[in-house]
Amino acid sequence: QVQVVESGGGLVQPGGSLRLSCEASGTIFGIGVMGWHRQPPGKQREAVASITLAGSTNIADSVKGRFSISRDNAKNTVYLQMNSLSPEDTAVYYCKVYTGRGYYWGQGTQVTVSS
Repeated sequence: QVQVVESGGGLVQPGGSLRLSCEASGTIFGIGVMGWHRQPPGKQREAVASITLAGSTNIADSVKGRFSISRDNAKNTVYLQMNSLSPEDTAVYYCKVYTGRGYYWGQGTQVTVSS
């Protein structure tokens, strides 16, 4: 079984920064793309950013220039650096990990941007 655990969420003021982490552990067969989604209050879940094993990234237009994604393959960990946060970024952020046997979600971490 694969466990996916996010951390790093919290309350931040507008204009502030946060760094989310997500670690995959357990019996992993061929880890591949790792990524972040978010679900704002009352809205559907949406893709934020993803990164391949080789380091190619895809960033949603809504966060491009403010968010960046990186990974440490030795630690099966992916990071989401979020800068210039606004109240519109308030959401539960979920990590998604693709492996050779399917994909797995984390439990989510709350990010609240408020003064």
